Amino acid sequence: MIKTLRIYVDTSVFGGCFDNEFAEASLALFKEIQAGKFILVISSLTTQELDKAPARVQRVLTEISADRLEVIPDSPVINQLRDAYLTAKVVGASSLADAQHIAAASVAEVDMVVSWNFRHIVHYEKISGYHAVNLLNGYKPIPTYSPREVVSL
Repeated sequence: MIKTLRIYVDTSVFGGCFDNEFAEASLALFKEIQAGKFILVISSLTTQELDKAPARVQRVLTEISADRLEVIPDSPVINQLRDAYLTAKVVGASSLADAQHIAAASVAEVDMVVSWNFRHIVHYEKISGYHAVNLLNGYKPIPTYSPREVVSL
């Protein structure tokens, strides 16, 4: 039996469904999740951020079947790893939420992170920094991609 990949998707991908530049790949990714190609993994931070988003963005999540969705609750372990990223200056304090997303994905041992955040998540310097901190703290490096690199268009 082939393993279904568990992918952590941050809030930018949900919003991307309604952005001209990102809609095609974002919508395709959620369609592939619904079709069973992936398990969608999000964190409690993602749900908090979506609670502040417009209703149409929130609906993207509500349209995902419960059996295709995994929500990672916040935990002290996630917060410790997030803080390790900040201490190592992978990102600054203003990017606390971005570090929290990567920490949640790392602790949950997902197969990949998918994001449109090219400044603090999908950026070669940030990715290598997250990987280094993960290794120092006993976590595996998590491959990080934009939706365009994951979906079949």
